[in-house]
Amino acid sequence: MTVYLFAKLTRNELRLYLREPLFAFFALLFPTILVVILGSIPAFRVHDPALGGATVISIYVGITLALSLAMLGLQMVPATLAFYRERGILRRIATTPVRPTALLAAQLAAALLSAVASGTLVMAVGLTAFGVKLPGQLAGFVLAYLLSAAGVFAVGLLIAALAPTGKAGNAIGTLLFFPSMFFAGLWTPREVMPTVIQRIGDFTPLGAGERALHDATIGHWPNLLSIAVLFGYVVVFGAAAARLFRWE
Repeated sequence: MTVYLFAKLTRNELRLYLREPLFAFFALLFPTILVVILGSIPAFRVHDPALGGATVISIYVGITLALSLAMLGLQMVPATLAFYRERGILRRIATTPVRPTALLAAQLAAALLSAVASGTLVMAVGLTAFGVKLPGQLAGFVLAYLLSAAGVFAVGLLIAALAPTGKAGNAIGTLLFFPSMFFAGLWTPREVMPTVIQRIGDFTPLGAGERALHDATIGHWPNLLSIAVLFGYVVVFGAAAARLFRWE
C-alpha cells in the first residue's frame, strides 16, 4: 500500500464521516460544547483542595478527551466496519488492488485524526476561555493519548469483528460506552469517587486513559499501571480482533 493510496483512502473515510451530521456534532463538537457548559459554572473554575488544588473544569478537559475517543472507538468504528461487511463492501474491495487491510488502516487513521481534531478544539477552548493549563508533561500526555486511542480502538475492532450488522455494532458499542465513561469520570470526577470504584476504573481502557492523561496534565509521567493496562488492551483485544475479524 503506497502512501498516496493510504492518504486517499483516509480522506475518503473522513468525507464519509463528515457527511453524517450526528457524527460531526457528537464526535467533533459535543466535547467542546460540554467543556463550555461546565466551564460556565463559577464553582467549577475554583481551585479545589479535594482535587489536589486543580479546578473541576481542568479535570473535565481530560475527561472530554476520553469522551471523544469513546464515541469514535466504541460507536463509530464498530458500526461503520460492521456496516461495510453487512453490505458486502469489504468483499467487493477484496476483488480490487485495494486490500481490505488498507481500508481498515484508513478507517482507524480517519478516526484518530477526528479524535485529534476534537481534542485540539477542546484544549484550545479550555486554555483560552477558562485558563486550563497545557499539559505539564507534554511527551507523557501524547503517549497517554495515543495509547488510550489504541486501547479503545482495539476494543472497537473486536466489537466490529463480532457484530453481525451495523446496528448490532452500534448497539454493543453503546452498551459499553456508558459504563466506560462512568469509570472515566464523566458524571463524577474520578478523584472524588470511592476508592474501590477508582480501582475498578483503573482497569478499564477509558479509566486508565483518563488517569494517565491527568497525570501528564499536572506535570507527572503517566503512571505505570495505566500504561500497562492500556498496552494490555491493545495486545489482547487487538490480537482477538485480528483473529476473529471477517471480511465477508
